[in-house]
Amino acid sequence: MTTPADLDELTALEAVIDQWFTRQLAENPVVAAVERDVDGPRQWYVRLLGEEREAFTIRYQLKQRTLHYETYFMPAPIDNHEQLYRHLLRRNLKLYGASFTIGDEDAVYLVGQLDNALIGDDELDRVLGSIYVWVEQFFRPAMAIGYASKFS
Repeated sequence: MTTPADLDELTALEAVIDQWFTRQLAENPVVAAVERDVDGPRQWYVRLLGEEREAFTIRYQLKQRTLHYETYFMPAPIDNHEQLYRHLLRRNLKLYGASFTIGDEDAVYLVGQLDNALIGDDELDRVLGSIYVWVEQFFRPAMAIGYASKFS
């Protein structure tokens, strides 16, 4: 288990993450916006532009041991609940660093965390790219299952 970061270490990690997000906003065409929560916990909100799902936001939160990230994947299904959850649980087997989960109001989220010791450009790139690819790859099939009556 990683030792909890002290204030100086968290401040240094914040700077690494801030610089990385600044570069992403300038250089990555799918990054539409980056907002920072300056009054609360160390959080960033990154708005991405997709094709299968027009846009979505990833929330990153720097904690003492990990960088937590999550995105709202889809609302609670209205059809085929069991089939959808089975489908997503099978997808979890192929994911590295994140998993599908059920959150508030039974909405589906994609969540993960990264050990603070691993925070750097390469891992931040991997996390952002992975979440983007998984939303793009799995959103439409999941919606077709969970909202079958709307698509027929």
